[in-house]
Amino acid sequence: MALDQETLNQLLGTLQRFVHERLIPNERTAAEADKIPDEIVAEIKELGLFALSIPEEFGGLALNMREEVEVAMVIGEAAPAFRSLFGTNVGIGSQAIVLDGTDEQKSRYLPRLASGELVGSFCLTEPEAGSDAGSLRTSAVKDGSDYILNGTKRFITNAPYAGLFTVMARTDADSKDARGVSAFLVEAGAEGLSIGAPEKKMGQQGAPVADVIFDNCRVPATNIIGGKENLGFKTAMKVLDKGRLHIAAVCTGLATRMLRDAVRYTKERQQFGSTIADFQLIQAMIADSETEIYAARSMIRDAAIARDRGEDTKRKASCAKLFASEMVGRVADRAVQMYGGAGYIADYGIEQLYRDARLFRIYEGTSQIQQLIIAKDVIAATD
Repeated sequence: MALDQETLNQLLGTLQRFVHERLIPNERTAAEADKIPDEIVAEIKELGLFALSIPEEFGGLALNMREEVEVAMVIGEAAPAFRSLFGTNVGIGSQAIVLDGTDEQKSRYLPRLASGELVGSFCLTEPEAGSDAGSLRTSAVKDGSDYILNGTKRFITNAPYAGLFTVMARTDADSKDARGVSAFLVEAGAEGLSIGAPEKKMGQQGAPVADVIFDNCRVPATNIIGGKENLGFKTAMKVLDKGRLHIAAVCTGLATRMLRDAVRYTKERQQFGSTIADFQLIQAMIADSETEIYAARSMIRDAAIARDRGEDTKRKASCAKLFASEMVGRVADRAVQMYGGAGYIADYGIEQLYRDARLFRIYEGTSQIQQLIIAKDVIAATD
């Protein structure tokens, strides 16, 4: 059930203050330590950000898609590492269980995901498998009442401090595509589960990424999502458009922030006897950025409303994710240009956000994968 507009506005106002009073001032601290401060983590939990999409009966806020993207656009104004902390809990880490989990799985995990007691992590990518799910090699072999998992997952966000891993593993050894893959819930500390050293990254410091290694890791059969084999990717497909709309909204929030910061700088910076905001070529960059942000915001809201109506939003979600993730890169580039030399200096902050923005064109499906999805859907629907 949707929130009334007044309640939604109150939530967004609270989050806006949190972003500007707590998150943005702590961006440099989180980046330099490559860790979100403990007090910020506690405040994120208290605000219910881990619980955005989880049903109320399990302690969640049960936001619909339209409400979730509005929240994501506000949270997106802060450095993306903060959102990454709770992003999996909001996305596939909880929604796979909500949609296809057994009653026992729901009651066991959803309350702990909603509270932030468990931080979720999604394990799909492998050294030889990313966009090509058919090449996934991590295996899950039935052994009595358990499965034995073997394989390595790569570039896994939140891996070093995750409490629950949603793991895609091949249960049908004879299959050559995604149809032989199942989704498992694996708790941190399981025997045979280990985490590699955190990777050094271009950006998004504070959102650690590491390998997750399964070496004869024994997982109870009751932890296969839905209790049935070979349905893992069917489950994932049900929430892909949701995740892509969420990321598109985060991109739009970040673009809004970068443009605002850049415009403020241009109104202060003096050259040739006036502020550089008076220069028409600066104004052109401002206008192009604002136009693209407005377009992205409109696409996201339209697709979110359609999803809430129960429509198939695969194409719209891919369009929104493609456009917004490419857009935020262009806005980031213009913002650095508006700052000039200062944009290349860490003290001004824009160079960090410029680096952070680059990842959005890669995860939740690369831009090229979105192009394929969109084109194939248009071709199939055209007589």
